[in-house]
Amino acid sequence: MTITPTIRVQREDFDLQAEVDRLSKGKAGIGAVVTFSGLCRDEGGTLAALELEHYPGMAEAEMRRIGDLAIARFGLLGLTAIHRYGKIAAGENIVLVVAAAPHRQAAFDGANFVMDFLKTAAPFWKKEHARDGATGDWVSAKDADDAARDKWK
Repeated sequence: MTITPTIRVQREDFDLQAEVDRLSKGKAGIGAVVTFSGLCRDEGGTLAALELEHYPGMAEAEMRRIGDLAIARFGLLGLTAIHRYGKIAAGENIVLVVAAAPHRQAAFDGANFVMDFLKTAAPFWKKEHARDGATGDWVSAKDADDAARDKWK
């Protein structure tokens, strides 16, 4: 049986429980579901929002490639990855990864793998909007993100 990841890039928020249910309810063999929901941080009260842009078509293709790799590598029985774009206020959802597997370690590893590669390989860009109204710079990639990705090689 071929497992195809569910991949979405969308402006609107997502419902974590609905996505877990969609992925796992009534599916044979699933013994573990791991979720990761990434939120927009307020950076100590200084950040009002992040503005996220993406490269349409390419972002989805890269997310699907990452999802396919995770499914094959960890034997996942299901995978959902959702990434939002637009202006996202502090405290709101940005990204969701749901990984389903026969056992917990594969589900944890699959979700971790997907996030580590989404942060570094998928074409998304973030611009900060400060609480005082100032528009900040585009956020640069972090060396720690590259190191997290590289541990999977």
